[in-house]
Amino acid sequence: MNILDKLPMRLGPLGDHAHYAHGYYAYPRLEGEISNKMIFNGEEKLVWSLNNYLGLANHPEVRAADNEGVKRYGLAYPMGARMMSGNTYLHEKFEAEISAFVQKEDAFLLNYGYQGMVSIIDSLVDRNDVIVYDAESHACILDGMRLHMGKRFVFKHNNIEDCELQLQRAKKITEKTQGAILVITEGVFGMRGDQGKLKEIVALKEKYDFSLLVDDAHGIGCMGKTGAGTGEEQGVQEGIDFYFGTFAKSFAGIGAFIASTKEAITFFKYNMRSQIFAKALPMPMVFGALKRLELMKTRPELRAKLWKITKALQDGLRTSGFEIGDTNSPVTPVYLNGSISEATALVNDLRENYHLFCSMVVYPVVPKGMIILRLIPTAVHTLEDVNRTLLVFNEIRGKLMNGGYKKTIEQPAV
Repeated sequence: MNILDKLPMRLGPLGDHAHYAHGYYAYPRLEGEISNKMIFNGEEKLVWSLNNYLGLANHPEVRAADNEGVKRYGLAYPMGARMMSGNTYLHEKFEAEISAFVQKEDAFLLNYGYQGMVSIIDSLVDRNDVIVYDAESHACILDGMRLHMGKRFVFKHNNIEDCELQLQRAKKITEKTQGAILVITEGVFGMRGDQGKLKEIVALKEKYDFSLLVDDAHGIGCMGKTGAGTGEEQGVQEGIDFYFGTFAKSFAGIGAFIASTKEAITFFKYNMRSQIFAKALPMPMVFGALKRLELMKTRPELRAKLWKITKALQDGLRTSGFEIGDTNSPVTPVYLNGSISEATALVNDLRENYHLFCSMVVYPVVPKGMIILRLIPTAVHTLEDVNRTLLVFNEIRGKLMNGGYKKTIEQPAV
């Protein structure tokens, strides 16, 4: 049997549903201007599925900067990897500005968030080192650890006692190998919406010798007094040794960065294979990122609007008796009970009859029998959007509890 013959038998728990899910529940097409309302399946929907936290995706100044970047530089410039021929003054300018913003000595601009995190982990640790990480770390962290040839220990999600237990196990190994310990967690967990316990983890440095890597993809721009992230929010930014942020959320773009000491950034520049052997981030993306960072720093009203909508949505859901867990960020999960078939029927009802689009999370991402409807408030949503959504969610919950979604949904017309 060759690989092509095996693929249909290896679709996995998500791919097994592709025959009816593709194009609707999976790989849906949202069209039109990026905003609180977009076109899906030919009709306008109220959209709660975009990580456009600050509303920068279609901000007029951002659009103007993006257009100007393309006009000035085109999409090809710079040609080559930064080490060889792809370095520019704009790349270095952004690194200087973002490192100051997140209160670090220096930063390194990366092509992609996912790829960046994988490569950060790969470059930081060797076979003598041990990784200790949160159980609900993002897939990019898990994939980065797959490249690690040493030991790794997982601690229960946000459980500091278990984190310390794993640190003790790690310490026993590194005392023999003369290696180091790297602790990895997230600033804001993208599924639950709860913040990582950065303050408590940093406090463990008094007892254990380790470095801390924080993935703050959902925190940069949203969390903290200035938007500098979850470390700023918890008052421990200085205790984070490697601070990672992406452009795919608040920045509404493509790319990422890692910020740390000058010595660490020099190390990354000469050891991160995903950057050494890949073409540099195109100039228009860097030009646009500078404008996004400028607005992030000078328009606090965008962050204030985001939190106004977040508070209204989350307070309204809790008052209505919905379970939204321990979220203390804009990420808003709504936990319901039901089968996968009920979940698909419910989401179909939301989209086709209530014209509301949100993301659905089911098994195997969460345990069987659980449904998560994940809502992402943004600065472009309105209180009217919130009130409409609360009314809709109360109705669909009633249908779910009364067995109204106990039917098999065929693939909707697309």
